[in-house]
Amino acid sequence: MRETEALPQEEEMEEKEEEEERMQNLRSKATELLLREEYKGSIQVYTQIISLCQHCISKKSPDAAHLSKLHKTLCLAFSNRAEALARLLEFSEALRDCEEALRIEKSHFKTLLCKGKILLSLNRYSMALDCFKAANLDPQANENSDVVDKCKKLDFLSRTGSFDVTDWVLSGFRGKLPEFAEYVGAVEIRKSEISGRGLFATKNVESGTLLLVTKAIAVDRAIMPQDSGENAQLVIWKNFIDKVVESATKCSEIKSLISKLSAGEDEEGLEVPEIGIFRPEAEMNSGISVDKLDMGRMLSILDVNSMLEDAISAKVLGKNADYHGVGLWILASFINHSCDPNVRRLHIGDHVVVHAARDVKAGEELTFAYFDVLSPLNNRREMANNWGFLCRCKRCKFEDNVCYKHETREIEIALGKGLVDMGSLVYRLEEGMRRWMVRGRGKGYLRASFWEAYSRVFGSEKLMRKWGRKIPAAEAVVDTVVDAVGSDERVVRVFMEGLKRGGINGGVMEMEKAMKLGRGIYGKVMKKQAMRRLLQFSGTQE
Repeated sequence: MRETEALPQEEEMEEKEEEEERMQNLRSKATELLLREEYKGSIQVYTQIISLCQHCISKKSPDAAHLSKLHKTLCLAFSNRAEALARLLEFSEALRDCEEALRIEKSHFKTLLCKGKILLSLNRYSMALDCFKAANLDPQANENSDVVDKCKKLDFLSRTGSFDVTDWVLSGFRGKLPEFAEYVGAVEIRKSEISGRGLFATKNVESGTLLLVTKAIAVDRAIMPQDSGENAQLVIWKNFIDKVVESATKCSEIKSLISKLSAGEDEEGLEVPEIGIFRPEAEMNSGISVDKLDMGRMLSILDVNSMLEDAISAKVLGKNADYHGVGLWILASFINHSCDPNVRRLHIGDHVVVHAARDVKAGEELTFAYFDVLSPLNNRREMANNWGFLCRCKRCKFEDNVCYKHETREIEIALGKGLVDMGSLVYRLEEGMRRWMVRGRGKGYLRASFWEAYSRVFGSEKLMRKWGRKIPAAEAVVDTVVDAVGSDERVVRVFMEGLKRGGINGGVMEMEKAMKLGRGIYGKVMKKQAMRRLLQFSGTQE
């Protein structure tokens, strides 16, 4: 009787030994694959370990000691699989594995460290810091102190918007890019009278005030000489689409945010998302569920919302003239176009920095220039048509409804031919505005529309000698144009050249005005010495 009772025990022991041997072999194989950075292979093996552990726990009713051992193995397997998934940027799956591991052992060091790093990659700085704090990271441990310090710095930047790119600018854009964090300033999303939904200021802000910093979901770039054909642009566009789809597939939160964007249809019926979901401190749900990725809708969303990095409303720092890029910056995509824009964007690395290009009032909608607004009305309408819309901003309505439209059209035609004395065109327009009794911003609108003529006159000593006393001073023209369409490099250059021509070497008042114009272009993300470098104060050039 005792011999027959011993047989099942022996079989059970043998089975347990085989199970442990198999588990050990799988662990060794998975660890080796992970160390060799063969992440897909290691994920497969960790999945086998997880399945084996779960089977043993649910089917074999192990004793307390064996159960504890299985739980430890299961926790480590979930943690290591999360790390491998994170290396492949499969953040949603990785976070789910972290939660499973922490359900088994809530203070599991490796899992908390892995989860913190994932949250940091997803720009959830305060949540990442909570994980690092829960892990009781040793501040003296070099391998962990760097990531914690980085997280603290980014969390501070995301809360304060205290970005500074001075050193990078003064170095000539060499070396490591400045560190940026996601930042959402005094803005909110509301229904727009321009189109669908828009971004609005929630308080009065002055020119240069930082409103938004956000990283691209995906971006693709290339050096494209001017003779590059459409095929080169199509290659960039295809690569960009593939990157967006990959990011959305790997992270359900990214897919959810993309789904908030317009696909160009039923603009009035679209929901208005809370600005809070775009903030770094927003609560994150790793188990978020959205509809299956629809490629047709995705392509429409990208067609409507993607931004070019060589657009006239943008300034790309650290790149050459042949540089071309296209990317998706979700929150910035809510900003509509206007021909009298009040914000401007600055591209640095994969981040876009949005700031006020002139003073903006609380409740005012924020608007970009999607194309060159220092152009006549008909040129702008043609460019707007290429974008698929008709601009009905105050400036376009003003220029379209004036009784002297046929006269400005004649000036526009003459400007297009370029065969006339530009001074005569400027003089004709200025005399016309005097007769038509155009005042205030209306002058800025028309001067912006014919900026090419003004810039040629102000940039030519010969034309200035001929027409200088018959037309307004450059500084007066600059003031009205900036008030109408915001700061622009071409406008600021005329102001700087005017200072040089007048023999002014940068007095306090002139310097302060130059700095204000510069902040309208570059924002308040650098100190005066860097701004002076960009403006080329002693020898202005682009």
